[in-house]
Amino acid sequence: MRKFLLLACGVLSLATLPALHAAAQNQDDEDRRRQAEAEAAKKKKEKDKEWDTTPAELPKVKNAGPCPFVKVLYDAARYQEFKDDRESANAVGYSGEIQDITATCQYKGADPIQLKVAIQFALGRGPVAAGRDKDYHYWVAVTTRNSTVLARQEFTVKGEFPEGQDRIQVIDKLDGVTIPRADATVSGDNFEVLVGFDVTPKMAEFNRLGKRFRVNAAPTAVAAAAK
Repeated sequence: MRKFLLLACGVLSLATLPALHAAAQNQDDEDRRRQAEAEAAKKKKEKDKEWDTTPAELPKVKNAGPCPFVKVLYDAARYQEFKDDRESANAVGYSGEIQDITATCQYKGADPIQLKVAIQFALGRGPVAAGRDKDYHYWVAVTTRNSTVLARQEFTVKGEFPEGQDRIQVIDKLDGVTIPRADATVSGDNFEVLVGFDVTPKMAEFNRLGKRFRVNAAPTAVAAAAK
């Protein structure tokens, strides 16, 4: 009787071997899938961190109110140089465009509003540009809701064009934009922050009329300039 029972168990074990092998194979496949997903998630996180344009977070303190509205002034959103004032793609010197702005703010009580701003520029080098680098001047202005300018400051972002590339992107970060408040009842939505290139009246008119030229782009290079 004992021999029969042992033999029966042995037959049963042999019968279950293929199922066990398949289960083990499935587990290995599942482990490889999870490992691949973890590696992909890690790479994505590293890439997002590398290209993140969001300013560094301010300390986690609940604001006394909303943040000021930050935007680009349309008339100064683009910069175009034309040789002999000829509005032609063949006469373009240097060009630029403010493509995106991200901002965070912090304030409490009657403290001033502290802003961190990141500005993304697309810069171009046209057919008649002299040299491979250009200092682009831009400004940041703080205004009230009725457009009264409270403060204005000039900044410079440098465009350096590698050989063979006529189009680059630069991210400029400003960590110290401060807006004083009269008292604790004055919230951030009483203010606006405007950003724009330092343009000539002709450039402003060109923008106002909705005109634009784009230099034929080589593969885009991305640089980061932090203040």
